[in-house]
Amino acid sequence: MATVYDGVFHTILNDCRRLIIPVINEVFGENYTGKEEIRFFPNEHYLDQRDEADIERITDTSFTVFGKVPKKYHVECESSYPDGKITIRLFEYDAQIALDEGEVTEETLTVTFPNTAVLHLRSRPKSPDKMKYIIVTPGGTVQYDVPIMKMQSYSLDDIFEKGLLILIPFYIFLYEKKFKAYNSDKQKLEELKAEYRKILDKLDELEEQGVIGAFDKRTIVELSGDVIKEIAQKHKNVQKGIGDLMRGALIETSARTILKQGFREGREEGRAEGQAEERIQSAMRMIAAGKFQIEDIAQISCLTVEQVRELAENLQSV
Repeated sequence: MATVYDGVFHTILNDCRRLIIPVINEVFGENYTGKEEIRFFPNEHYLDQRDEADIERITDTSFTVFGKVPKKYHVECESSYPDGKITIRLFEYDAQIALDEGEVTEETLTVTFPNTAVLHLRSRPKSPDKMKYIIVTPGGTVQYDVPIMKMQSYSLDDIFEKGLLILIPFYIFLYEKKFKAYNSDKQKLEELKAEYRKILDKLDELEEQGVIGAFDKRTIVELSGDVIKEIAQKHKNVQKGIGDLMRGALIETSARTILKQGFREGREEGRAEGQAEERIQSAMRMIAAGKFQIEDIAQISCLTVEQVRELAENLQSV
């Protein structure tokens, strides 16, 4: 059954495709530069069931990276603890992916299995680092490994140093077992919030450096909020504390986009960026207070009425 986490993983890999490359390099030991073409394939596959209706299987990602040699990849995300069942599902997916693109020439069927990996959001200390396929055929036995990427194996420094930004929405899984303590202890919760402020600051730096775009950053922040909302359902203080940080970051991202658009249109040209940030923050505080008219906020903050109105709409929608 698909989960919120499956949806988040599928969304970030499809919407922020360039972020896939560091993950492929990490898991499969590749040396892609990030300039390669990435081509996705339909993620709905139908397993042929004799005398029964075909069963639909939806993969998280199936794509080809066109480097010096084109290679097919298939990556899945698993939120349950390892129990062996995903190995069967992965093989089903892989076999169907191979059949979908199989070639028949003079009664010879050629199928190419993808390079497959799985991201485990939860794992135990003794969970294996790989799965194995052993395929016994009349012509001989074929076996190969399927690497496992464990969320718990990556610190925040690892994630940013290796460019594994796709993992950020799932970073909260590292703290899942401490939710009870965070929920009842404000000081501990502040420590967790500080960790997430660090994440937001680093994302800001990457955007300023041109490593990621505003869309990528917004997607990462928004999906992080979705995961936190889901995983911390029973811990309202955690859900609200970290969730509010993510929502605030989304509002600020929207605000910066609005202001940059104004710059491009020549409405606020020549203003220093630091002053712009101050005007945004001032306007946001007045909007949140609910005591000022749009026109008054615009006049006080030196923004246009249109900019303030859009800020207010974004604030209401978050």
